[in-house]
Amino acid sequence: MSNINNISIECPYYINEYITYLRVIKGSSERTVQAYYGDICLFLKYIKMIKLSVPSDTLFEDIIISDIPIETLDNLSLTDIYGFLNYVSKDRENSSVTRARKASALRSLFKYLTTKTSYIKKNPVKDLEMPSLKKRLPHFLTLEQSLEMLKNSSSGDNSERDYCIITLFLNCGMRLSELVGMNIQSINFKDRTLKLLGKGNKERMIYLNDACIDALKKYINSREQPQNEPNALFISRNGKRISKRRVQQIVEDTLKASGLDGQGLSTHKLRHTAATLMYRNGVDTLVLKDLLGHQSIATTEIYTHISDENLKQAAESSPLSRVIMNKKPEED
Repeated sequence: MSNINNISIECPYYINEYITYLRVIKGSSERTVQAYYGDICLFLKYIKMIKLSVPSDTLFEDIIISDIPIETLDNLSLTDIYGFLNYVSKDRENSSVTRARKASALRSLFKYLTTKTSYIKKNPVKDLEMPSLKKRLPHFLTLEQSLEMLKNSSSGDNSERDYCIITLFLNCGMRLSELVGMNIQSINFKDRTLKLLGKGNKERMIYLNDACIDALKKYINSREQPQNEPNALFISRNGKRISKRRVQQIVEDTLKASGLDGQGLSTHKLRHTAATLMYRNGVDTLVLKDLLGHQSIATTEIYTHISDENLKQAAESSPLSRVIMNKKPEED
């Protein structure tokens, strides 16, 4: 994958401007920026290979894209776009999920080039159909497994911190980046609220239950004042803001201590667990949408599918589910 730190060297000016637009105006996460940048670089290499002159002995990864004129993109058709998606499917063995992300990157790029800058007049992806994706139900913990995690997170040198982290994940459904980015000032104990900075630098307020309030107070009372980042809520052993990787290790260690390792569980699965448990206990999907920071209700509705799937499994698990009586022949 191309190095995003070298975009001014590797990319044409219009891509440099687009990346800046994503970061500054759209407020996209760095993860999204990195992914879209790699997808667009790959796309431009493909376009140069099929539309412009490239020496026959040039490896695909070595194709230079900085000299591709904007006019080349203005002359592309939907057929060219489908050709690229076919290329990454056949030659690079991209999954439908990865192809869908590449299609989204191209949609975003060409919308910027046509409506935001007017660099090109024709949008070749206007009628692009997205690759179909199978809906996958997210993996989550049961209530009993969640309780086991809480029980096994309260040991070790940083037991108050680790227990607080697990408690917030399981009760609030926050993202890993949101937990790591929390500051002391984010908490309002009087109003029992917590301010989170979500995707696209969007702030949202969530309310804290008794378990979260108690865990936060106990952790803060045990917490040493960090020297380097005094505002950071969760800190590491060296006094710095805790890293995402360290939080992941805490979750992995707690899962192992709970006998739940090796099941593909992660910090994000704890977010799914919180949402699922709340939905099962009567929380409306519109409320969940705001609590989780989803942009679309369609994203939140995955938890209704989880409930439906569980109902289906419950019906099919009945010991009478496969008992089918033959109809008695009618007597003459």
